[in-house]
Amino acid sequence: MLRGVDRWFATEILPHEGLLRGYLLRVWRNPSEVADLIQEVYIRVYEYAREQRPDQPKAFLFETARNLMTDHLRRSRVVSIHTVQDVDGIEALVDEISPERRLSARQDLGRLAQAFNSLSDKCRDVIWFRRVEGLSQRETADRMGLKEDAIESQLARGIRALARATFGTAIDSDSPSSKARVRYESER
Repeated sequence: MLRGVDRWFATEILPHEGLLRGYLLRVWRNPSEVADLIQEVYIRVYEYAREQRPDQPKAFLFETARNLMTDHLRRSRVVSIHTVQDVDGIEALVDEISPERRLSARQDLGRLAQAFNSLSDKCRDVIWFRRVEGLSQRETADRMGLKEDAIESQLARGIRALARATFGTAIDSDSPSSKARVRYESER
């Protein structure tokens, strides 16, 4: 019969091992180290719980895992840029990003990519230069050898097409509010 911290650990922490393992496999670059990481997380959680039991054991477990990975990265001599990016994105607990939300986001991104690829080359380039590279309207016009009015027009068409594809909205391009909205977007 388990007592005290052992019982707490068995009932509050161990049931989350599958989630913890999945989380670590997603965010840690070397899958062969995941079993060792889990053991180190368990040691830290257990030692802390001997002194004081966390109010939210599951959240504490995942926060401990995140801190452990951060410690490992700090101690390593060479840190891959990809690993640093992955650690920046692990603030949320695993179960906060449900499979449904992940699937929905992938579908949205797929629709956006398909819509972006279906744009004319000129329109796609204008959107890329303005929104991704952050060029001004004048810089985009100079780079593409077009007038600024043409850049504004291509940007407006592209934004409407992407909005329709992504959000399923039918934007009335003749309405004054739509033109104002597109002008505002193109000036940003």
